[in-house]
Amino acid sequence: MDHFHFMNAGRIVAIVGRPNVGKSRLFNRLARKRLAIVHDQPGVTRDVNSTDLEDGYTLLDTGGIGLVAGANERAIYEAVEEQVFISVEAAQLILFVVDGQEGLVSLDEIVLERLRKSGKEIILVVNKLDNSSDDDKLVLFRKLGFKRTVGVSAEHGRGEDDLRELIAKILGPKPEEPVVTEPRRIKICFAGRPNVGKSSLCNALLKSDRLVVSEVPGTTRDSIELDFDYTAKSGEVWPFRLVDTAGLRRITRVRQPVEYFSMKRTEESIDAADVVFMVIDAQEGITKQEQAIAGKIAESGKLHAIIVNKWDIAQTAFDSGKIEHHATLAEYRAAFEDAIRRELFFLADSPIIFASALNGYSIERLLNESREVDARAEQHLSTGRVNALFEKLVQRREPRFIKGKRFRIYYATQTGRRPFRFKVFCNQSGHLDETYRRYLERGFVETFGLQGCPLRFELIGKKKKAGEK
Repeated sequence: MDHFHFMNAGRIVAIVGRPNVGKSRLFNRLARKRLAIVHDQPGVTRDVNSTDLEDGYTLLDTGGIGLVAGANERAIYEAVEEQVFISVEAAQLILFVVDGQEGLVSLDEIVLERLRKSGKEIILVVNKLDNSSDDDKLVLFRKLGFKRTVGVSAEHGRGEDDLRELIAKILGPKPEEPVVTEPRRIKICFAGRPNVGKSSLCNALLKSDRLVVSEVPGTTRDSIELDFDYTAKSGEVWPFRLVDTAGLRRITRVRQPVEYFSMKRTEESIDAADVVFMVIDAQEGITKQEQAIAGKIAESGKLHAIIVNKWDIAQTAFDSGKIEHHATLAEYRAAFEDAIRRELFFLADSPIIFASALNGYSIERLLNESREVDARAEQHLSTGRVNALFEKLVQRREPRFIKGKRFRIYYATQTGRRPFRFKVFCNQSGHLDETYRRYLERGFVETFGLQGCPLRFELIGKKKKAGEK
């Protein structure tokens, strides 16, 4: 569940219609700026255009999907079919645009039949009624039986206010921003196998022995929550809620009922947290238990970072010559970090912090990282930027062919945060292999600076026609 209001969530209006009825002009008119290319020749608009309007909804122009200049009749029908697919799947409201000067044509009726089967709200927009003398042409479309019909001139602005008013009536009032009455506390959860120093890190943060620390693995049985305000070196006060969890261990090693419930409480604490710090022992490195815990954190969709605790011991070992094959401590640290990313590939894009609960090394950085990753999670990525990045990533490295077809992305939009969620409308939802998915996710993390922020791509593919394999 999102902690914050999400801009225009679910409020998407799509413009649909056959080529050359004025969809892009209508898009520009409603957006109050020139965003879509306008030309009389079908095929000039090649991609989905979208923008977030101050009216509180996202507007889509699907006009050019699949169209190329000089397209034959079959190509035009297929392109319009893809428009309909995107609009039906993505939109709450559809603006079905027809040409008031040309009148009703067979392709209009085919498109309308498919739109009506979707059960979505539809407004019939009769365009190119440039003068009041053209209004009598509305009668040409009465046979369609629409109660919601608006005559407009997208080029000159006639009927614009009536259309905006009808859209607002159907969508309802804009969502209100929540009123914040007090500073929000970022909820931090420490996760890791027993005896890696989770309780010691908590004590270092609190600068007290409020939590029991013991060398006996598994001493901490319960999940303990504590509110605290940290005063940074800058003098700024940072509000947090700290959760110290029971150590996770493999299910095969859980022998007592109290340990089983302790493990379950740890999982619940991960689910309840805003930011999960996975704690690793610098002396022992990565084990299968760490890999299992990393998998649980990745599945949870929570913000995350990795803490390499007891780094002071590793430094001492290096200085004494016990660690070989590395010329400098920085080289050893870089190698350690590479090993973490390789072994914990579930959290490959996670920030990594080398710390010491014993001497307080990097403690403030740990807290600051939780604030930064929490802030990164609040981003709203505009639909334009999202689609531009998908296009760039696909051009840089095309998906491979599967069963004779190449995976193709038509359009994508952000639908949520914590984790970042994107609806991706594509030609075949089952043909995105995991390697390519990770490539796309990595591109998003690097481009938008989403380190520590999990991503979810929800693939919406076209339904197969009868007899199609």
